[in-house]
Amino acid sequence: MRAVVYDRYGPPDVLRVEEVRVPSPGARQVLVEVAATSVNLSDWEGLRGSPMYARIGGLRAPRRRVLGSDIAGRVAAVGSAVTRFSEGDEVYGDNMGLMGGFATYAVAPEAALAHKPGELTFAEASTLPQAASIALQGTVSARRGQRVLINGAGGGAGSFAIQLAKLSGSHVTGVDNAGKLDFMRELGADDVVDYRREDFTRLEPFDLVLDLVAHRSVFAYRRALAPGGRYLCVGGTVRTVLRVVTVGAVLGLLTGRRLGLLLARQGPAQFEPVAARCIAGDLRINIDRLYPLEEVPQALAYVGEGRALGKVVITP
Repeated sequence: MRAVVYDRYGPPDVLRVEEVRVPSPGARQVLVEVAATSVNLSDWEGLRGSPMYARIGGLRAPRRRVLGSDIAGRVAAVGSAVTRFSEGDEVYGDNMGLMGGFATYAVAPEAALAHKPGELTFAEASTLPQAASIALQGTVSARRGQRVLINGAGGGAGSFAIQLAKLSGSHVTGVDNAGKLDFMRELGADDVVDYRREDFTRLEPFDLVLDLVAHRSVFAYRRALAPGGRYLCVGGTVRTVLRVVTVGAVLGLLTGRRLGLLLARQGPAQFEPVAARCIAGDLRINIDRLYPLEEVPQALAYVGEGRALGKVVITP
């Protein structure tokens, strides 16, 4: 089979397409013939080995040779203990533990997968598992009349988060680069901010801040919160994440403004509710670009450099 592989951390040019053996599923695993894999910021981090938490399990060299976690495709074979799927079933899921989606076949745990709804294309389904899970869990506390800010709102998880927060009845502010302001408005953001020109931590305070690209001081984040407000970061620099979970926790106890890390749960229970809302027409899936397997380096750079409007998908 064809796969995009790499053996060392670095820029996109360390990736190459190779012919490799088709993997065999274990007892509770499923072999998926991949029809689509969406690109996440975690793939970009895993490629570069930065921030340092992207090297967990592989400090000096990548633990997995093939990136790509959000897969959609058809079941090609099942392990001996698999009960939920049969050959030919259409499935999708977040294969963060094993990766391997930038290839024509990938092995995934049975528990990571769900049956793909017929109303969604493979490309659409592949956009949901990681991004939708983060967006759903990051905005679950949003309530009508609250002020919600999403930093990094023009990307994959952010584009779902804007829409989910709006459905809750919140007033939503989206923060990203200038090229994404109109896109965030189209998704329903009430206010938009170009982070290069305006510091969102100095605006009127918010009841909820979902930060997908944290890199500021915890004191600035505390300033961005209204009394009783909550700040959640998903990704960012190691220094910022560590300070949020240490200094931020203390500040929360002292000031009543909670700062913490969103440890997003994985699995179908986290993304299937979002799929249902997409099918119902409540949420929009935005696929910015489709790339073939040979152009995975370009796709990763496009996402990693912050240019993607919503999601980018690889179609082997």
